[in-house]
Amino acid sequence: MVHPGGPFWAKKDLGAWSIPKGEYEEGEDSRACALRELGEELGADLGLGAEELIELGAVRQKGGKTVECWAAEADFDPAALHSNTFSIEWPPHSGAQREFPEVDRAEWFELDGARAKINPAQAELLDRLLASL
Repeated sequence: MVHPGGPFWAKKDLGAWSIPKGEYEEGEDSRACALRELGEELGADLGLGAEELIELGAVRQKGGKTVECWAAEADFDPAALHSNTFSIEWPPHSGAQREFPEVDRAEWFELDGARAKINPAQAELLDRLLASL
């Protein structure tokens, strides 16, 4: 799982972690989007193909965003994380733009740890993953 970067998430842990995710480009296949976002957020090409993805379905988050999820088996060392970045005005109303990583941490978790850390709306995806194994 990944932890969102930036100042709004810096002190949040339980319930803040997520699956790597992002938004579709116009006309983009959802599996291709999932692989692109995985690469952007982790900063690594895991060598996965769309045919290797196991569909886990979609969940709707509290803010209304729908997240589609796939699972796959791959090796990734969280210490190798090199996420893409975004810029925001920080501190607020300062006029200064700062750049932050989209994801500031990645980590493997046992199931109980994952349940505690994951965004509550995405917790159902853990159950779907277990059912698919």
